[in-house]
Amino acid sequence: MTQPLPSTRAQHLQAAAQDTTWDVVVIGGGASGLGAAVEAATRGYKTLLLEAYDYAKGTSSRSTKLVHGGVRYLAQGNVSLVREALHERGLLKKNAPHLVHDLGFLIASYTWWSKPFYGIGMKVYDALAGKLNLQPSRLVSKAKALQMAPTLQKAGIKGGVLYFDGQFDDSRLAITLLRTFEDYGGVALNYAPVVGLTKSGGKISGVSFRDSETGKSYAVKAKTVINATGVFVDSVRKMDDAQARPMLSPSQGVHVVVGRQFWPSDSALMVPRTDDGRVLFAVPWHDHVVIGTTDTAVPEVSLEPRALPEEIDFILKTASQYMNPAPTRADVQSVYVGLRPLVKAAQGSDTKAISRDHVIRISESGLLTLTGGKWTTYRRMGEDAVNRAAKLANLPERLTLTPGLRLHGWSEDERADHWKVYGSDADKVQAMEGAATPLHPKLPYMEAEVRWAAQMEQARTVEDVLSRRLRALLLNAQSSIEAAPRVAELLAEELGQDKAWQAAQVEEYQDLAKGYLLPA
Repeated sequence: MTQPLPSTRAQHLQAAAQDTTWDVVVIGGGASGLGAAVEAATRGYKTLLLEAYDYAKGTSSRSTKLVHGGVRYLAQGNVSLVREALHERGLLKKNAPHLVHDLGFLIASYTWWSKPFYGIGMKVYDALAGKLNLQPSRLVSKAKALQMAPTLQKAGIKGGVLYFDGQFDDSRLAITLLRTFEDYGGVALNYAPVVGLTKSGGKISGVSFRDSETGKSYAVKAKTVINATGVFVDSVRKMDDAQARPMLSPSQGVHVVVGRQFWPSDSALMVPRTDDGRVLFAVPWHDHVVIGTTDTAVPEVSLEPRALPEEIDFILKTASQYMNPAPTRADVQSVYVGLRPLVKAAQGSDTKAISRDHVIRISESGLLTLTGGKWTTYRRMGEDAVNRAAKLANLPERLTLTPGLRLHGWSEDERADHWKVYGSDADKVQAMEGAATPLHPKLPYMEAEVRWAAQMEQARTVEDVLSRRLRALLLNAQSSIEAAPRVAELLAEELGQDKAWQAAQVEEYQDLAKGYLLPA
């Protein structure tokens, strides 16, 4: 393992722009891009990752926070996807125990048939996980279900089924993968959008990117280029071939975040069939509850998708069928929306029926596009992409190390507080200035974490800190708005910025964060 590069952005930029030929250039710093980058770097390939905005800025920070096999895919009969995802769930828990933990899921039964029906289904789910299964599922009585979930609707309850899946913090896993990539000598740069692909003899030979902070452009040479830009893969494919037909049928998933009082349980609620045929979860996360999600086809992709009023109504209405008291619009502390990069299926098919398998396509000029999939299978996606890329570029054949790779910060420390996500780095963060100074009375975070984010995790903006290094925007958008001025002050100090930059950052962040609040 090589020593990580110094963390200042200027040094990262200098390393990215050096006159060299990279074995692999990865475009995109979300789950699939980071997975591919770690896969390539750990095999010893010289790898550069370029991200247009910030790591996990898009879909990869807006998931339901579950590492799971996908109960719904089992119902659809996609056994191979479920088996693969359950295998990857087990590996991820071993490789990042500071970020992934077991979580019980209660399927509440209100009909005579649902308890045995779902009980059998979950035993199949257990069996597919094999030796990597977390804990066996089991039937629970009415009394046990109500003891586990005191706010569950009592009328008509007949008991339930308890099964286990994994839970994680998505953008913290992204940052952990970034740090792991750097540990293995990889070079990564955020705010570095790729603006063109260079070709030699009709084959891709590199990329050009712009440094958003200075406006300066750079050209880099590459033996192979991986397009892992999630819902934006089609725009990169069009850089390669203006006639490329779109691959994706994107859909959006909405989540609302409410206080723990509405679901004061250590287990999550899983509703196996909502009125629109989806699965809905209420998941305890960072002392809040995340409720979602929806599946609405969207005609075009955007960086900041917004929930439709009917999606919010649907989530709250479904929650009210299972929770008493039930949250109302006034109780929602944040709303966030993720776009799914679903690969086009047959004409007119429903987005919730489209496969979540990942897809790799290689263009005539050699651009490798990786899309589809989900966080749980990020490692397998990266392995498959790098296997194909290495063949394409005639790189020396090397076996994957990632199935047993301990990710940066690996720690089995059982601490239950918010510091746990830093793993073995927690003590270093707590040794920094401001480790005992809260950012806001309604948030669990400390000022030292802003300094750490700037120094060690490539945070460049207030949004990078409050949305993805810390999860304040998703937990309580209003409190994050109130914390923004102090975060800007701390960041300015770390990054050498002036008062005008601070003021612009606060205004930008507060405008963005208002979109996570429900209108009164």
